[in-house]
Order: sequence, then C-alpha cells, then structure tokens
Amino acid sequence: MVLSAVSLPPDVEHVRTTPEFTGQTVPAGLLKAHRVAADVWGLVRVRHGTMTFVLEATGERRPLVAGELQVIEPDVAHHIELGDGAVFVVEFYK
Repeated sequence: MVLSAVSLPPDVEHVRTTPEFTGQTVPAGLLKAHRVAADVWGLVRVRHGTMTFVLEATGERRPLVAGELQVIEPDVAHHIELGDGAVFVVEFYK
C-alpha cells in the first residue's frame, strides 16, 4: 500500500529544522518506530537521493526522491528507510 502526502495545517508555524542527515549521520531512532509530540507536526524534506517513509500502524509506505516532502502527523508512529545517497532534514511545526 502506498502512502500519500498530507498537507500541513494552515495555522502552524515553523519551530526548528534539524541539521542535514545522511546514511552516516542519521540518528538511529529515526530508523525505528518513533513519533513526534501530540501538538507537533513534522515535515521530511529530501534534499538528495531516496528514502521511504513508513507508517507503523498500517505498514503503508511512501517512496521519496530528492525534492519531495512528507508530512508527519502528530503522535503517529512511523520510521524511515534510507536509500541511495539520502540527504534530508526534518522540519517541526506547532
């Protein structure tokens, strides 16, 4: 099953952006089930390469390539799988 992109709500504001992560610098916690806080939205921004966003509850997957975005809904368990040359950041909104 393929996951679609979701939009950020119009009333959220940017709080912070992580440093760029690669296969060598990605925190291990992002590669296993985790979630953002109940009042926080996330946005994965793929800068180079490929990765896959996976929802834990359903197993739905969304392949992402450079230039694509994936919204992370609050309090939803997920993980990422890195592909070739993946470079990405995560932005957080409240």
